[in-house]
Amino acid sequence: MQGLTIRNEAPGDEGTIRTVVTAAFKDMEHSSQTEAAIVDALRHAGAMTVSLVALEGTELVAHVAFSSVTIDGRDVGWHGLGPVAVRPDRQGAGIGSALIREGLARLEALGAKGCVLVGDPEYYGRFGFKARPDLVYPDLPAEYFQVLPFGVVVPRGTVAYHAAFAAV
Repeated sequence: MQGLTIRNEAPGDEGTIRTVVTAAFKDMEHSSQTEAAIVDALRHAGAMTVSLVALEGTELVAHVAFSSVTIDGRDVGWHGLGPVAVRPDRQGAGIGSALIREGLARLEALGAKGCVLVGDPEYYGRFGFKARPDLVYPDLPAEYFQVLPFGVVVPRGTVAYHAAFAAV
C-alpha cells in the first residue's frame, strides 16, 4: 500500500492510539466501548507481544495489539489478536488488513504457535482464521471465536485473554 508505513508502537504514540481506538469503535454495534482502556491496560501490564501502528505520512491512523492467551490456564505459545482499530475516515482502505498481516507475520517469526480472535468470520476468514471445535471461548457463539494455527497442532481447551481485557 503506497504511502503507508507500519512500525512498532513507540513512546509518545499512546495518546494518539487511544484517540484512534476510541473513534474506531465509537459507532460499532457490538462494542463495549472499552477497547481503548484494554489497549492502555495491556500496555501498562507489559502484555502486548506485538503492538503495531500504521502511518500515512507522519499521521498515525491505525493500531493493532497482540497479546498472549492461556489455554486451560496454561501459556502454550498462543496469542490473541485485538483490538485492531483504524481511524473511521480511513476504514475500508486496506490499512487494517495490512496491520493484521504484518502482526501475524511478526508473531510467527517470534515462534508463536497460533493466534485467536473474537470477530466477524467473513472479515477474518481472509487471513485464514476459522472456528474450530478444539478451542473454545466461553459465552460466545462459536462462529465468532476464530483460530489460526501457525503449525499443524491445535491445542484443545478453553481460551482466556489477559486480565487487561476486563478493563473499563
